[in-house]
Amino acid sequence: MAKDFYQILGVDKKASKDDIKKAFRKLAHKYHPDKGTGDEARFKEITEAYSVLSDDKKRREYDTYGQAFAGGAPGGTQGQPGGNPFGGFDFSQFQGGFGNGGVEFDLGDMFGDIFGGRSQNRQPRGRDISIDIEIPFKDAVYGTKRTVLITKTSTCDTCKGNGGKPGTEMSTCTTCNGAGKVHETRNSILGQFTNVRTCPECEGAGKIPKEKCPDCKGAGVRRKEEEINLTIPSGIDNGEMIRLPQHGEAIKGGVTGDLYVKVHVKQHQTFRREGSNLVMHLPIKLTDALLGATVSIETLEGKTLEVKIPQMKKGEEILRIRGKGVPTGASHGDLLIYVEAALPQKLSGKAKKAVEELKNEGL
Repeated sequence: MAKDFYQILGVDKKASKDDIKKAFRKLAHKYHPDKGTGDEARFKEITEAYSVLSDDKKRREYDTYGQAFAGGAPGGTQGQPGGNPFGGFDFSQFQGGFGNGGVEFDLGDMFGDIFGGRSQNRQPRGRDISIDIEIPFKDAVYGTKRTVLITKTSTCDTCKGNGGKPGTEMSTCTTCNGAGKVHETRNSILGQFTNVRTCPECEGAGKIPKEKCPDCKGAGVRRKEEEINLTIPSGIDNGEMIRLPQHGEAIKGGVTGDLYVKVHVKQHQTFRREGSNLVMHLPIKLTDALLGATVSIETLEGKTLEVKIPQMKKGEEILRIRGKGVPTGASHGDLLIYVEAALPQKLSGKAKKAVEELKNEGL
């Protein structure tokens, strides 16, 4: 289930950037891990919400799709959120402070989401990718299944992603001594920091194979074609995106990225959509408009439907057939039929005489 970033920050969906910033600073001050009231998980959640809602582009994407694609977007890179949220913050109030004795923590993990960076200590994540597909109008209304073939970086089937030849022994990484992480001490104007990051030699695994995989050459991933099964939900609209978690590109020792499928819907020669309703135009003869009639129409499902048209009081009227529209959960929209009285192109002598008689009656 997608996170509600507005609820996390306690602001309305129409909140201004200043309101969002004020809400973030208040919550960050309360839940910062160095505070007595600190909550690391809550703090990360707050900074994640701020990093999206403080950036206009990410906020638009989040409001549209429920997810901001910058930073995990197909072919994209993570942008910078709107300014430094800690401007004017008094860090001396935090327990532990930044004393001369030094503090050991992961700077990227604590501040990475706020300033648009990614924590070096976090598990690496593969690149998100996107594809476009086109489906018939009927499949968009009632849903369908599709299989697509894409070429992407996937986990090596031979070594299962560890980069070693099957059956080979794994030795402890000498760079990190099996910890999977290395410590780097740095000096700054705030004092001395020990930054923790993923070991570049074993890529966080803590072990290194004695013999590399012959297929991926130790990379743990390979470029190959892969079949992806898609379920197109009923009622999907043109231009909507489907997200398939962990169907993007793989990365050694990390989490596979996501696949985004943009759906393009072909136009139908008879029907179009208005929200959850299906709409069609039905021209009828002038006599049927005056006297009423019953006509047969073919529904989107390919079935024949008998429609009773009452005497029309104007040149165009709308008939509503309930439950014959687009599926929306447990219910359906309606079918709206725009009935139009079609005027004849040419009148015979007999027809002219009949019309003259109608005219004499004041019709």
